Amino acid sequence: MSFHIGAKKSQIAKTVLLPGDPLRAKFMAENFLKNPKCYNNVRGMLGFTGTYKGKKVSVQGSGMGMGSLSIYVNELISGFGVKNVIRVGTCGAIQKNLKIGQVILATSASGDSGANRYYFEGLDYAAAADFDLLLEAYNIAKKKKIKTLQGNIFSTNTFYDDNPNRWDKWIKHNVLAVEMESQMLYTLAARLNARGLSILTVSDNIITGKASSSEDREKSYTDMMKIALELA
Repeated sequence: MSFHIGAKKSQIAKTVLLPGDPLRAKFMAENFLKNPKCYNNVRGMLGFTGTYKGKKVSVQGSGMGMGSLSIYVNELISGFGVKNVIRVGTCGAIQKNLKIGQVILATSASGDSGANRYYFEGLDYAAAADFDLLLEAYNIAKKKKIKTLQGNIFSTNTFYDDNPNRWDKWIKHNVLAVEMESQMLYTLAARLNARGLSILTVSDNIITGKASSSEDREKSYTDMMKIALELA
C-alpha cells in the first residue's frame, strides 16, 4: 500500500530518477521522455513515466530533505518493485574552486541524519553509492564529454544555521558539497536491496556566495539529467 504515490505497480519503471523539485520532474518528462504520462500528483509531488531511447523510465519528485525523500524511496522500492533510484539534484559547493554547473557524482554521503543513527543504534554507517551505477555514470559522462567530479558530499537536515564555521571541518576533509537527501537515499537503497546513486549539479557556492536562480535550478542543469537518463 502506498500513501503518497497514487499509481498502479505497472505504471512505474524499475528505474526512477528522483529530482527533489516536482517541477524539475515535469520539465524532465516533457523535454526528454517520449509519451510521458503523469501517474502521481498526490500532495503535488509529480511523477511521470515514459520512454527514453525505447526504455521505460520514471521521474518522481521527492521533495526537500531526507524525511521527504525517505517516504518516496521506501514506497517506490517496497511497494512498486523499483530496482534503481537515481537522484538528480542540486547542491551547494563548499570548495571555493567549484563553479556553478559543475556535475558531481557522489561516491558517498556523510551527514547528520537522525534516522541513520536510529537504524544503526548510534553507530556510524558509511552511506555509499552503488559502484556499478557510479562507474557506468562516470563512463557515460566521459563519452558525452561532460566533466564530472567524484567524491564525498554532505547531507543535512538543517538548511539554516547560525554557526559561521559550520563547514570548516568538512572542507578540511575534502567534502565537495552540501545537499539534503543523498545520505538517506544510499542507506535505504542498501537496506531495501536496490541500487542508489546521486548525480548533483552545483547551483551555488556557499564559500564564494555565487548562486543561480530558481529557474536555472528547475530547467538549466541538463547535463546531470542526460547522464541519469542514459543509466536508465
